[in-house]
Amino acid sequence: MNKYKKLGAVLGIKGVLSVASLTTIAIALVVYSAAVTINPTVQFTLGAASDTWTVYVNEVNQVRYLPGTESEPAFDSGDTSTYAFSVVTDANRVCAVKIELTSAIDNTRFSNFDITVSFWTGAAWSAVPLYDAATGSTTITAIDGLTAGDAGYIHQDASTTRYYLVTVTYSYDLVDTTTQVTANFQYTPLPQTSFT
Repeated sequence: MNKYKKLGAVLGIKGVLSVASLTTIAIALVVYSAAVTINPTVQFTLGAASDTWTVYVNEVNQVRYLPGTESEPAFDSGDTSTYAFSVVTDANRVCAVKIELTSAIDNTRFSNFDITVSFWTGAAWSAVPLYDAATGSTTITAIDGLTAGDAGYIHQDASTTRYYLVTVTYSYDLVDTTTQVTANFQYTPLPQTSFT
C-alpha cells in the first residue's frame, strides 16, 4: 500500500506542476493595447433662450419670430438675440434638429399656432423645408403647436454653418381670456452620417 501512496503523491505533484506550467504560459502571453482620445463636439448652439410676446384678443394669422420680434430680425452672428439657434457641421456628420413644443398650446384659446423655420442666406431669411423625421425625404408644411407631440426636423448638410429663425403664425381668436400662456420650444440636435 505504501507504494501506491508514494505513486499518488508523485502524480499529485506532477499535476500541480502541470497546472503551474500552464499558468506560467498564460501569464507570458503578449498583450497589445491602443489608446483612443475622444473629443466631444457640439454642433448646436442656442440663440435667444427666452422672450415675452404680447398677443391681442381677436388677432388672426399674426406672426412672431424666435427670438421674439414682430418682424424679421436684423441678423448679427455675434448677437444670439437675433436668431433662434445655429448649427455647425464638419465633413464627418450631417445634423438633423428636431423642433417641438414641450406641451401643446391651449386650443381653447388659439385656433392656430403653426411653426416654420428659416435660415440666414447671407443676405436674407429663407424658408427651410421641415421633414417628418431625422432621415428621409417626406416634408411637412408646418409643426402644429396645437397638437401634442407634433414635431418637425431640419436637415443640415455636412461642412456648413447656418443660423435659423423660428416663425410662429398664430390666431388668438376663440376667447377673451387674458391669463398668461407659456410656449416652451425644444430643440434636439441629431448628428448622423446621412439623411437616407
